Amino acid sequence: MKKVYAMLGMAMKAGKVASGEVSTEKSVKSGHAYLVIVSEDASNNTKKMFTNMCKFYEVPRYFFGTKEELGYAIGKGMRSSLAITDENFAGAIEKRLEQLGNCE
Repeated sequence: MKKVYAMLGMAMKAGKVASGEVSTEKSVKSGHAYLVIVSEDASNNTKKMFTNMCKFYEVPRYFFGTKEELGYAIGKGMRSSLAITDENFAGAIEKRLEQLGNCE
């Protein structure tokens, strides 16, 4: 679990993370998102919106961590959603999430 947060921090430092609902949605719809992470304590509406959007745009979506943990990992305030905009970071993070059993 710590590894995922560390990788999110590295991706953020590299400028490859869009955070917050509006930025995440923009990244998905513009085709820049390779992976979406939604916090487990996000509202049902948020979870449903990203589930449907990611299915439509064929972007992998995972529920992981809390809003506080996701925000802390990227050095920001609470965030209910993140989009990884780099293919390599997304692949590495997705692999870790699957090992933790956070698949669809």
